[in-house]
Amino acid sequence: MIFLDTGPIVAFFDASDDYHRRCVEILKGIKEPMITSWPVLTEAFYLLGFSWKAQDNLWEFLQRGGVEVLHLSVKMKTRCRELMGKYRDLPMDLADATAVALAESQRISKVFTLDHRDFKIYKPAHLKCFTLLPAHL
Repeated sequence: MIFLDTGPIVAFFDASDDYHRRCVEILKGIKEPMITSWPVLTEAFYLLGFSWKAQDNLWEFLQRGGVEVLHLSVKMKTRCRELMGKYRDLPMDLADATAVALAESQRISKVFTLDHRDFKIYKPAHLKCFTLLPAHL
């Protein structure tokens, strides 16, 4: 299973994004199920706000099962708060906190993200470090 972060979502649906082609190629090669969170999607919809069509394409992707959106339990919300406190110097936003909390709860080691700077720093409880897609930016 792979956690899908905001950056690749935006790149998929914004053809003018510098990472569009690369993210589409990676997405085509992914055979594992992908999950994300509502805060990640909120960021993505906001960043795609320049285009109703891009937002609608994201809705279609969601409705077709391109990624599963997991809900946060009370325990995971508490963990998000702890993580945001721990990484307040970055600072860690809610979307990233949900990525780490959901990865911990689902034992996920791979994150599809363009935010390598932060995700190389985050240390989930079940891993030494995340495996990031793409491997290099």
